[in-house]
Formats: sequence, C-alpha cells, structure tokens
Amino acid sequence: MSRKPGLVYSSDSDDDGVIHGAKLFGRERPIYHVLGGGKVADVLLWRNIYVSAGLLIAMTGIWFLFEVVEYNFVTLLCHISITTLLVIFIWRMAAEIFKFPPPMVPQMILHENTFKQVASTAHKGFNHFLSRVLDSACGRDFPFFFLTIICLYILSVIGNYFSFLNLLYLGFICLETLPFLYERFEEDVDRLAGKISREIKRSYRKFDSQFLNKIPRGPVKDKKIR
Repeated sequence: MSRKPGLVYSSDSDDDGVIHGAKLFGRERPIYHVLGGGKVADVLLWRNIYVSAGLLIAMTGIWFLFEVVEYNFVTLLCHISITTLLVIFIWRMAAEIFKFPPPMVPQMILHENTFKQVASTAHKGFNHFLSRVLDSACGRDFPFFFLTIICLYILSVIGNYFSFLNLLYLGFICLETLPFLYERFEEDVDRLAGKISREIKRSYRKFDSQFLNKIPRGPVKDKKIR
C-alpha cells in the first residue's frame, strides 16, 4: 500500500513506521491556541514585541536587584513607592508653576481581564498536566510516567544549586523563548520529538518483554456487583 505524504502513519510496533505531521505531545491545535489564543499567547510568542520586551527587561531588572544587588523585597518596594510619589508630587507642583499639563493618573492601571486570562491559562495548563501525570501513575502511559520522574529528579538536583528566584527567572526566560522558538522551528522539533518518542517506546517495549512480563501476578478477582 502506497503512503501519501502529510498523513499520520503508526503501528503497534512503531519501529519502522514514519509519522508525518505528528505534533509535539500529540496536540492537534496550533501552539497559539494551546497557549490560550489571546494576549498571553501574543506575549509568549512575541507577537506584541513591546510588551514581551518590556516584561523581559522588567523581570531581568528584578532578578538583578534581588540576586546581584541583594535588595530586600520590602525595602525595594518602599523605595520604589517613595520615588514614584516624589516624582508625581514634583511633577504636579512644577505643572502649576510653569503651566504645563499635570500628570494623568489612570483610574485603572491594570485591567481585570488580563489577570483573569493569565489565571485561566495557567489553571487549564496545570490541570491538564496534573491529570496526565496522575493517569500515567495509574499505568496508562508508562513512558510519560518515567519521563516525569526523571524530569522531577533533575529539577530537584538543580534546586540544590539555584535559589527559588533563579529558578523562577529561568522559568520565565523559558516561557518567553521556548514557545517562540518552537513556533519558528515547529517541523524540525516535531520530527526530532517523534524520533525520540519512538525510541523511548521501543526501549520500553523491550524492557517490558524482558522483565515486566516475567513478574508473576496473582489471579485477578472479579468485582461483585451488588
């Protein structure tokens, strides 16, 4: 049977099957819609370059102040508040003396919808990841289960050498760069991820046939229906 390009082919063995068009993590939607398809996705994929760059600069500045300068959070917050109040006060007094427009303080600085969208996207992503991890722990996806264990162990080792703020900043850098790079090199990443996934499945099937299947199991009792 001839194979047409652009279709997804798979088999139980997955040893010789070539998967065309398979997406990372088995997703079917574009990465933009996976990230929420709104302002959050625009920021993470650098479609709103000014906001994305501003967030990156702000987070870098915060990381520099806390990790390099070793500022205390309360002290920094008070100093920023004092500076902001002094600037507004001096601007207001100078505006009355020199007759130029006074500072315009907006009634709503941060919109409520932005917080709701960020919280909703984080909530959906965390729930999806947690449900998949729990399903894999129940034996539905052993490769993903072992991969999760390995990643958590690596993260625990990294946590011994980095502070929480460094890990938080590293995670933010990954959020600002990895989705953008993945969208640009999506086909190459999906192709490489498919090869790695097939290799992991092949290794697991070999381990299962040589070791797990040889473990004696007791008879399975039928559940009584009341």
